[in-house]
Amino acid sequence: MSNKIRTRYAPSPTGKMHVGNLRTALYAYLIAKHENGDFLLRIEDTDQERFVEGATDIIYNTLSDAGLIHDEGPDKDGGVGPYVQSERQKQGVYLEYAEKLIEKGEAYYCFCDKERLEGLRQEAENKKETYRYDKHCLHLSKEDVDEKLAKNEAYVIRQNNPIEGTTVFSDVLYGDITVDNKELEDMVLIKTDGYPTYNFANVVDDHLMGITHVVRGNEYLSSSPKYNRLYNAFGWEVPVYVHCPLITDENHKKLSKRLGHASYEDLIELGFLSEAIVNFVALLGWSPSSNEEIFSMNELIERFDYHNINKAPAVFDMKKFRWMNSEYIKRLDPEAFYKLVEERIKKVVPNEAIDHKKIAALAQTRLETLTEIDEIIDFFQEVPEYDKAIYTHKKMKTNPENSRGFMQQVLPVLEEQDVWTVDALHESVMAFIKTTDLKNGQVLWPLRTALSGKESTPGGAFDIMDILGKEESIKRIQAGIKKLEDEME
Repeated sequence: MSNKIRTRYAPSPTGKMHVGNLRTALYAYLIAKHENGDFLLRIEDTDQERFVEGATDIIYNTLSDAGLIHDEGPDKDGGVGPYVQSERQKQGVYLEYAEKLIEKGEAYYCFCDKERLEGLRQEAENKKETYRYDKHCLHLSKEDVDEKLAKNEAYVIRQNNPIEGTTVFSDVLYGDITVDNKELEDMVLIKTDGYPTYNFANVVDDHLMGITHVVRGNEYLSSSPKYNRLYNAFGWEVPVYVHCPLITDENHKKLSKRLGHASYEDLIELGFLSEAIVNFVALLGWSPSSNEEIFSMNELIERFDYHNINKAPAVFDMKKFRWMNSEYIKRLDPEAFYKLVEERIKKVVPNEAIDHKKIAALAQTRLETLTEIDEIIDFFQEVPEYDKAIYTHKKMKTNPENSRGFMQQVLPVLEEQDVWTVDALHESVMAFIKTTDLKNGQVLWPLRTALSGKESTPGGAFDIMDILGKEESIKRIQAGIKKLEDEME
């Protein structure tokens, strides 16, 4: 095996990319890049029944968005292709190697039909035993096998596992694990349609592509002994196994598609940034040696050590994720942020007289996700219906009754204002307040409430007035005064 680390991400094109699959791809990428190795992309489409049209494009787009650039793959031939399993199957790669195992006595043809196999399963179930194929076809003579093949009888090729002794395999995180061979089933290597099973194709392709480190979820841990027996049967070197922990929700249940945030695409639609997703997913099972939590891709490559991956299930903490995403939003260049939210702002606030860039600047520090911007800026288009109770603020000592009076006092100052900017408005209103016995909040809280109709807003009264302009601002303040008058009668 090459001294150069080579890892792969080998997804099946069956739909959106699950968070767990993204983590597998990320860890495989980081392991390779940390050691200046190669990261390969291989498309495993041997399960034709689960194939989803367009899913391959999703794989390419997701990896590209996440910054996981493969060195070799279907679109980048590194000399060990094809990198699509259906294409390799057409070349006869898997059948060739399965037949080599038959010659070695490590595999055999099985002609059992569905009825017989179902009978064996039912029998095991009645006895409350784990179903395992009974090696019936292993005992067929060569003449019987040749005759059945000549008649084109349907068959599969099965691995011939021993029923005595033990098999030992090693994992970076779990150490050496010993399994009784009687627990190993003679798994199918080649299916009746001529396609290889996932398990067999993985082993053959990983060897032929020179993969040194195999990263996958720990749900495949139980299959590893069968993988090792295949490597040993061929006389191939076994790669380094890294089985990653399960990802659960906050209730410690397996992350489900029903939650609406189980895939990369779901998270993007919810308003999370790609960089934040990658950062957060990196921490779902891996811990850096420091207490840092925000990492760029280059920093992850530099710091990532797969020996620090945890065995315990990783909890998808949405609260923490939202915080992390907000940090990434805050760090965006204002122009870059505006490009991300421009369409949203113009859809929510179609008024072309309003400066949408100023709205974006106010919102940027207030968002945890991009989609939240819709709700916090909608008042720039129109003041929503609101309860007069929001004029009440104990600390500011405001209520619906006195707020009306406070606004009536400051309104003439605003009506006489010629220069309508944040600084000019601030200077005029604060100068007015100094001439009264009022507190700053007693004037600014009612103003902001009348301007927005909301208890909280991005920016204060001066920011909002600057964006709305003089005419609209005065109109809204007057409407607020009237609302309070009407509701007091």
